[in-house]
Amino acid sequence: MYNTLLIETKDSVATIALNRPEVYNAFDDEMSFELQDALKQVTKDKAIRAVVLTGSGNKAFCSGQDLKADRGSEVKSFSDSVNKRYNPIIRLITQMPKPVICRLNGVAAGAGCSLALACDIIIASENASLIEVFIHIGLVPDSGSSFFLSRNLSYQKAFELATRGTKLSAREALELGLINKAVKPEELDAAINAEAAFYASAPTKAIALIKKMLQKGMTASLDSALNYEAYCQQIAGSTGDYKEGVKAFLGKRKPEFKGE
Repeated sequence: MYNTLLIETKDSVATIALNRPEVYNAFDDEMSFELQDALKQVTKDKAIRAVVLTGSGNKAFCSGQDLKADRGSEVKSFSDSVNKRYNPIIRLITQMPKPVICRLNGVAAGAGCSLALACDIIIASENASLIEVFIHIGLVPDSGSSFFLSRNLSYQKAFELATRGTKLSAREALELGLINKAVKPEELDAAINAEAAFYASAPTKAIALIKKMLQKGMTASLDSALNYEAYCQQIAGSTGDYKEGVKAFLGKRKPEFKGE
């Protein structure tokens, strides 16, 4: 179906792998638009309750823009490129009403770093790394990096990473709170499978609401956050999963959530 992606669906989990390992899974035009389409499809598919995003091979998650792919082409509008190619991807991930898990299998650089940081959960191989490489070619962070860095780190640390292009190892990223787990390379798949299985059997609509609440909470006042919590609780309380959760609690059994 896609030339630059590998898609697998199993047990309510969709795994999307960027598949240009010969160039460290760097973005060209085709891959950026194919990824947009794939994210739209998994968003619409009600049978999918969790999404895993990763890169093919062991070396790279995504190395950002493929600069060689642009050689010889006409000068492009940088803003048009970002708005048409990358920003839709970041919006699709952050607005998706399902959890998106990043399987950080290798280096994530530039827009690839932004792509990883846009995910809800990041589980990394200890061999993986993150780097805001933009400054090394005289550009500024894009694809959401300025947003994610400034909200997850102190201003001073975000400034350092953005202006020096310092490479963070998985362990360093874990200590800074940028990722959730760092595991041995041979344990990465097991860790991802366990995380995906948890979310694939969780109350999906409540997870979607929590995702929106936390995003709004980063900039909301306490009063508006309280009001939005009440609004979302009304929605959650009308779901089938809430009814199942109460029945399971009263019956002293494990709930079987259907994502409904």
